[in-house]
Amino acid sequence: MKAMGAVWRLLRGLGHLLVGLWIIQTRFHRLSPAHQQAHVQIWSQQLLALWRIRIEVRGDPVTSGPALLVANHISWLDIVVMHAARYCRFVSKADVKDWPVVGALATGAGTLYVQRESRRDAMRVVHHMVDALRAGEVVAVFPEGTTSDGLHLLPFHANLIQAAISAPAPVQPVALRFLDARTGLTSLAPCYIGDDSLLRSVWRTLTTPEIVATVTYGTPQTADGRDRRSWAADLRASVDALRTDGAI
Repeated sequence: MKAMGAVWRLLRGLGHLLVGLWIIQTRFHRLSPAHQQAHVQIWSQQLLALWRIRIEVRGDPVTSGPALLVANHISWLDIVVMHAARYCRFVSKADVKDWPVVGALATGAGTLYVQRESRRDAMRVVHHMVDALRAGEVVAVFPEGTTSDGLHLLPFHANLIQAAISAPAPVQPVALRFLDARTGLTSLAPCYIGDDSLLRSVWRTLTTPEIVATVTYGTPQTADGRDRRSWAADLRASVDALRTDGAI
């Protein structure tokens, strides 16, 4: 019965992905930016509900841009969870663009793509981020550059933080956690690290009793004379404090 329920949720989720793709390809271009953002947020909330993932928002997300959000990175679910909490324009690794269905959804939602192994491409993306911030948008990055198990925080790469200095724009630290709804303990089911496959991670998530995704927003901060490396280190400390506050 557990497996049957997971298969049913998987099929419903795939159907929801296809509906999202249809909306992007047929209706999105006729909507205002505000309505596009609302569609992305509602669609993300619906997907989480279909997959029995409850979202809890703690703290206050910025109400408007320009702002850069920096968050820890645990799972393929992170972008959906953050969109469900508050629409933002993500910076993601370039290969996501070529993923079936998901790539089209990410592109339609305004994702900026970066070749993480290329310093030159990172600088190109920084310029696009600066343009977006100066246009009053909210942009989000995962400065760890890859996913972790959620129990530990990796070092923050500083390159993309330069965008907030150049714009200039405030940065809001954001902490993500996945919890077992029954025990309140950290859930490793959504993790997507190392040799793990996306399919295994999705299956673990769907066969796990209700998961709570927490999104904790910290206090926005400005550079105040810090260079990107020192600011990245301070932002990592802020995210770590938010992430471990009350953690078990």
